[in-house]
This record gives sequence, structure tokens and C-alpha cells, in this order.
Amino acid sequence: MGALTLPSAGPIYLDANGFIYSVERIEPYRTMLEPMWLLAQAGRFEIVSSKLVILETLVKPLREKDTLLENLFRALLFAREVRLLPATASLWEQAAQLRATTGLKTPDALHAATALVVGSTLFVTNDGGFRRVSGLPVSILDEVAKQEL
Repeated sequence: MGALTLPSAGPIYLDANGFIYSVERIEPYRTMLEPMWLLAQAGRFEIVSSKLVILETLVKPLREKDTLLENLFRALLFAREVRLLPATASLWEQAAQLRATTGLKTPDALHAATALVVGSTLFVTNDGGFRRVSGLPVSILDEVAKQEL
């Protein structure tokens, strides 16, 4: 299994699946993401995402009335090393432009626009569609997992 190549500094953007893999301990992704979390806790960089991840990650625990899982997500989403960014009117406009030019779905366009605005040095996802966004430093976890060390 390969290892996620982390930047020396700058914000790392994590979309919803990265939070889900970490909280629900889904392998091999949890193991791949662990060094990122440890370095973020040590202050090397911060993990950023759109506040949209609150909706995306809490649906399952709320539907299943799993308060333990809900609390685990809340603890990670609001951890010191995580910064969730609001979707401003300007971000929605940028997301609309990305949706128009790349064909991304609305939530993904909002994630991509947020990552670009914050100047993320790495965009961690498992969705190859983000590669269609020019200037977005995408790392696809499935591809990393297939790499040899």
C-alpha cells in the first residue's frame, strides 16, 4: 500500500469521504490518512473543508440514530486542527463556474471552489472527477493505495 504524500506546509483540503474513512475506520484509507491527522495535530498544517461536510457526514448517524457515531463525527469536524469554511455568495458563484466548465455535481463544485479559494496545497479525495479542476492539487486515495512503497 502506498503512502499519501503530504505537503511541507499549507492547508490540506479533505472532502467528506476522508472524514468518513477516518471516523468509521475504513481501511486502507484510515491508515493512509493517519499521518496527515498526526501532523495536523502537531501544527504542521491545518485540515480545511467546506461546512458542507457537516451535512455530508452526519446524515448516516442521524438516520440510524447512532449518537456515538454522530458524536465522533462532531468531535473530528470541530477539532482544533480542522477549519470548516462557510459557503459565501462568492464561493457559490465560483462553484457555479466550476460546475459549468467541469460538469462537477453541485456539492463537489462547492468543495473544489472552497479548496481553490483557501489555496490548499493538497486536495484529498477518492473522487477522480476533481481532476477536471485546473489548479487543484488532487490526490486520489484509491490510486495512492495501489502504489508500491
